[in-house]
Order: sequence, then structure tokens, then C-alpha cells
Amino acid sequence: MNVTSMSIPDSVPAPGREGRLMLAPSCPKPPPSFPPLLPAPCLCHSWGGPGRAAMAVTLFWTPLLVVLLAGLGDCEAQQTTLYPLVGRVFVHTLDHETFLSLPEHVAVPPAVHITYHAHLQGHPDLPRWLRYTQRSPHHPGFLYGSATPEDRGRQVIEVTAYNRDSFDTTQQRLVLEIGDSEGPLLPYQAEFLVRSHDVEEVLPSAPASRFLSALGGLWEPGELQLLNITSALDRGGRVPLPIEGRKEGVYIKVGSASPFSTCLKMVASPDSHARCAQGQPPLLSCYDTLAPHFRIDWCNVTLVDKSVPEPADEMPTPGDGILEHDPFFCPPTEAPDRDFLVDALVTLLVPLLVALLLTLLLAYVMCCRREGRLKRDLATSDIQMVHHCTIHGNTEELRQMAANREVPRPLSTLPMFNVRTGERLPPRVDSAQVPLILDQH
Repeated sequence: MNVTSMSIPDSVPAPGREGRLMLAPSCPKPPPSFPPLLPAPCLCHSWGGPGRAAMAVTLFWTPLLVVLLAGLGDCEAQQTTLYPLVGRVFVHTLDHETFLSLPEHVAVPPAVHITYHAHLQGHPDLPRWLRYTQRSPHHPGFLYGSATPEDRGRQVIEVTAYNRDSFDTTQQRLVLEIGDSEGPLLPYQAEFLVRSHDVEEVLPSAPASRFLSALGGLWEPGELQLLNITSALDRGGRVPLPIEGRKEGVYIKVGSASPFSTCLKMVASPDSHARCAQGQPPLLSCYDTLAPHFRIDWCNVTLVDKSVPEPADEMPTPGDGILEHDPFFCPPTEAPDRDFLVDALVTLLVPLLVALLLTLLLAYVMCCRREGRLKRDLATSDIQMVHHCTIHGNTEELRQMAANREVPRPLSTLPMFNVRTGERLPPRVDSAQVPLILDQH
């Protein structure tokens, strides 16, 4: 709808001359950031008063604020209340349908990628009893764990979903009202290691119910309940190789009010543990009803019987601080005085004397055993000395020539130089003064 004019009622008083605010005949276009649902005001203050201008601004901005507040109300996080029980397994599935807000009878696209991040409100991580897992962005996420009596009360978990395709985020708030479990106590508890499954494969209700039904054939008749589910990686297990059929493994803890069967007691007996230590299968006197759907590691079965209360630890009685008489411990009553001066002198002076002797011996060998140049020259033959002096003289002559290039040719290069005797004859013609090219003379 295009707005062409707007007037202020005449009943509103204005100081000074009477007038009114009117839209200009040609209004410029609103800026791009202006909301498209609301027309941009183009008010021209011709001669109206400030009271009417304030009223016009109020009439314009009021609908805009209403729209913004309505949008903020839609951005509030969804809130769901759950009721976990102390000592019972808690599993909550984070489905893509809940966070995508799709219409009814519309399936989630298979190519959508959604990941989740969950944390305790006001904290960067989850509480110690709660864990989160998700195999891939295509699969749903799970929050699972077993609350302890210390966790009883109200906890708020904030979950943020990230759409990796559209980069949208959705928040959900889970209010956990943790209370005590109802029903009979479960003093007989057994924990099994399932090698054929990952943790996210037994968290849904269908595989868990199938496991309890299969386990009922090995236990005494009675109601079985899941107490806890833990990934084998959280218990020190290794990540399996990427080979088909290899799984991470999962620990499943089950409780019941009925005693353990003879079959389970035999599996957890010391004889079975001895066979497992030797690499042999344990003793199993009954049919394995869990196979082939669940492959149990029978060497890692733990049975806990809480039907008999453990005796309370006796509190230590404080004494007077004086040890009782013990015939095997007879400490000396008196210690004689001892002078450590001699020990200190021996410890310091002996190494110093040894070092001083070694220094004197080295100085005698290096300084007092020199033969001298005179003895060396007398022991050397004349021919060797002449040869040495010739080399020394030629070296000095070459060094002088290097310092001053304007010198005659060295005598050692002339034909009349006798290398054997070292005799030098004056040359008849100084060939060093003869130019190489006679035309240049």
C-alpha cells in the first residue's frame, strides 16, 4: 500500500501558529536496510509545532517495535522437561525433526547435516554423569548416563543444533528433574561387555529391550532393568580398525531383585578367570541365549551382590601419641657426640693434593724436558740443514717480491744457480731486463 499523505488531527494543540505535518509530494526511496513491510516516512516540517512532530514519530515507530518484539519472542529456545531416575539409565534422543521444525508428514531430507553441542547451563561442559555421542551429522545424537544420589535435583541442559548446509542454529533447553527411583531395590547387578555393538546402537529402546529379553534366559525369573550403558572407549578401550564387523564395544549394566543364576556364578568363578588368563573360554554351563544378536565377552563379566550390607569401617581411636613398647624396635636412648672435622679435611684435602701432584708432573714434562735448538742443529746433518735454509731463504725472497713487484728476477730461477751446493754465480746478462718482445724495447 502506498501512502500519499498523512495529517495530524486539528484537536492537538501546538504552540505558536497553527499548522500540520504533511508528506512531501515526492518522497525519496527508503534505504535498503529499512523494513519492507513498513513505509519509510518522508515528513516535511513546513510550519507545524514540535508536539505534532513528536506524535507523528510515535505513530510510525510503535508498529516497528511491536514487530521486533514479536520476532524476539519467536527466537526463544524450546523447553522440554524430562525426569531421570537415580541409579537408572537415562537416554534422550536428539532427532533432526525436532530441530528442523518441519511440517507434519514431511520427512527429513537424507542429505541434511546437523551436529549438536550440549552443556550444562552456566557451565562449558555436561555434568559428570551425562554423556553425549553422535556417530555422524547424518545420524541423531544421544544424551545418556546414570544419575547418582549426589546429582539429585534440577539441572538444565542447553542444546544447540548446527545445520551444516544452511548454517542455521536452533536452541533447545532440557530441564532434568532428577528424582529417586520407585519400585523394589536391585541388589543383584551384572555388567556385560558387548563386543558386537557400538554405544549408539544399543541406546534406542528396541535394542535395549531385545538385550534384556535375551538375558532373561540366563538369569532367574524376575524383572531386569538397565542401570547404565557405557562405551568401551570411555573405559580404556581402543578404537577398532576400519574393518567391516569391528565395533568399539559397549558395557551394559543390568540389575534385578532376583539372585544370580548358577550359570552366571560359574562364569564369574575363579576357575573361569584362570581359564581366561590362559586364553581359554570360560566355563558356561547353560545355553548362550544372547547369541547371535549380541556377542558377549564372557571373560569380562562382573557380578555385584549388594543384598548383604557391607560392614561399616571402624573409626580409628585417637591415642595419646606415645608408641607402645615393641621388643623388635629398640631405638638408642643416647647418641654420643662426634667430631666431623677430620672427615671434612680428608674429604677436601686428599683430592686437592692429588690434583696438585698431577699439575707438577705435567709442568715438568712440558717445560723441563725441552732439548733446545743447539742440540737439535748439532744432531742434524749439513745437507739437511742446507736444504732447510734454502727453503727458508726462498720463502723470505718470495714474500719480499710479493711486497715489491719491481725487483730483478730471483736468482734461484737462473741457470747458474747450483741447487746441490747452493753456490751462486753473478749472471753475465740480466735476462730480467730483456723485454719479451724486442720491438717494444
